[in-house]
Amino acid sequence: MRFRGTPYTEAAIHPQLITTARLTLLPLRVEHAADMAAVLDDPALHTFIGGTPSTPAALRTRYERLVAGSPDPAVSWLNWVLREGSRLVGTVQATVTGEEQAEIAWVVGTAYQRRGLASEAAQGLVTWLLEQGVRTIVAHVHPGHSASAAVARAAGLAPTEETQDGEVRWRLDA
Repeated sequence: MRFRGTPYTEAAIHPQLITTARLTLLPLRVEHAADMAAVLDDPALHTFIGGTPSTPAALRTRYERLVAGSPDPAVSWLNWVLREGSRLVGTVQATVTGEEQAEIAWVVGTAYQRRGLASEAAQGLVTWLLEQGVRTIVAHVHPGHSASAAVARAAGLAPTEETQDGEVRWRLDA
């Protein structure tokens, strides 16, 4: 795995290119919206998180907000699209606070699931965050979502007794 960038400091950090064995995690750009709308256009992806697939225009508007960054200078919004070969297959994200904590999430399009891509992306993200100086990483996983629990476990997180909005809090302390 290769990382490009400088270590985490108290100032905001920015997403940087991350490569894994099969994936390139590309920092999110507004221009990714059209392709990602097609990748994420399956209601089944929303079974555990709610909502419905976004239109390309709605996703573009969302990506504009994400790329602009958090209005709080102590919080960094870090978002990537996952590229396998020449195609986009999903996303990962991290919200990093000044307390050196990151909350992460992932989604892989239905057509690309069951191949370990989400686990590989989450592992790459967690490794990169630790290299940046993040010390605590958390994710929230619906208790009935065994595939997402497997991704969290593969990334080194362990379930806690804590829940938030009906989801189990998974945690890794460096």
